Amino acid sequence: MSTIAIDLPITRTITKSTKPPRPKPLITGEVLFAMGDIGPSELVKGEIVYLMATGHKHGFVELNVGSILRDFVKTHKLGRVVVGEVGIYTARQPDTVRAADVAFVSHERLAQVQSRSYLDVAPELVVEVLSPDDRWSEVKTKLAEYFVIGVQLIWVIDPQREAIFVYQTLHDVEILGLGDELTGGLVLPEFKVAVAEFFAD
Repeated sequence: MSTIAIDLPITRTITKSTKPPRPKPLITGEVLFAMGDIGPSELVKGEIVYLMATGHKHGFVELNVGSILRDFVKTHKLGRVVVGEVGIYTARQPDTVRAADVAFVSHERLAQVQSRSYLDVAPELVVEVLSPDDRWSEVKTKLAEYFVIGVQLIWVIDPQREAIFVYQTLHDVEILGLGDELTGGLVLPEFKVAVAEFFAD
């Protein structure tokens, strides 16, 4: 009886790498600032988060708010009003830089600014104008960060509902409509304006 040798194919077991993907390198606020205009964005714990461009109604309301506040602050020589997605540090190492639509900073706090890029002191007042795609959970996360660093008053303006949410703290909120009057509270004691002015042509 003869023996026949049969060559069987050699099978190899391929093991996929189980190494986790390398984390993205974190950047600082100074690095983000040096990148120049990269479009609407924020820095959250060292990572860039891109934002959608705002709509025309958002820009219109933002301009109204900034103009009204600037006139009051300039008349009373109280400090500075800044607009246009102004970067504000809310955390360091890793850095978080939030983009505020409008903010008021007193002369006293401006004198404490050390950064040449984004604000490294808390404005007394921050104004956020909502976009249609904004989620309230994300908005409140941002508000909480503002209060932690020392912001005293926040106005969240909803152009769709033509309403203003006035936050003294994260849990102390007043909702104002077109027939109401907005005041500056302890931050801007003499400031008063009809809510409708923020939405008027």
